Amino acid sequence: MVDVSMPSLAPQRRLFRLAGNTRVLAGGSVLALLVLVALTATWIAPFDPLDQDLAAQMQPPVFSAGTGSHWLGADSLGRDLLSRLIYGTRIALEVAVFAAMPTAILGTALGLIAGYYGGVLDAIISRLVDVWTSFPPVLLSIILVALIGTGLSSVVIAIIVIDWTRFCRVIRAETVKQRHMDYVDAAVVAGLRPLTILWREIVPNVLPLAVVLLTLEMGIAITVEAILSFVGLSVSSDTPTWGGMIAEGRTVVHQAPWIMAFPMLALLVTVLALNMLGDGLKAELDPVLR
Repeated sequence: MVDVSMPSLAPQRRLFRLAGNTRVLAGGSVLALLVLVALTATWIAPFDPLDQDLAAQMQPPVFSAGTGSHWLGADSLGRDLLSRLIYGTRIALEVAVFAAMPTAILGTALGLIAGYYGGVLDAIISRLVDVWTSFPPVLLSIILVALIGTGLSSVVIAIIVIDWTRFCRVIRAETVKQRHMDYVDAAVVAGLRPLTILWREIVPNVLPLAVVLLTLEMGIAITVEAILSFVGLSVSSDTPTWGGMIAEGRTVVHQAPWIMAFPMLALLVTVLALNMLGDGLKAELDPVLR
């Protein structure tokens, strides 16, 4: 007999449930807007972010569409703040993706190995995590970037080297809990190999947690890059970054507070949106909370 049953509606129901979560909707909307801004920066930026107009030094915000006006004002070199904010979004999202993703993969893999196999492997990985987390993360990132040289790739490497422990610790604890579940015992009795059990049975159950941690790590990566840009250890000073704009605005905060205020607001909104998205995903994907 030919099976003409309707396909499962579980994925669609999960999508509808996620879309109905206020935090997921708000955080995801802000993230989607940032991605759109980064992709279309060349077309939507009103000025070249590097063009200097000394006649417009520290021009205050002009919320109008007049020709030649700087909507969010200009910095101490007469560069358009809105254009620099738009192009700075590219740097922020590049770091969020290219630093957070490898960090998540490395930390999750080591956490799965330590939590499932236990024994010597667990002891070695756990001690390594303890040693790594004993160093202040921001200070360690500054030291690493200073040693390997400035640049976006150095910032990404520093974040991966430092933050993999965040994933490893949490995923290991969850894997240990899943390892003692009945479904794992049933798989062992069925004769499945340990690697097969880990991949087919445990990974799908810890993946939602890893996704939540990934969204939170993206916000952390953006913050770390802003800190390194603030102290001049990220990309070159000519490249517009939110941290670099904050550092520049700090020197003239009494004369032109908007130079520092707008990049700080962009950083705050982005990190809050990613945290809201992570909280919403946790509430919807975590089977215990659901």
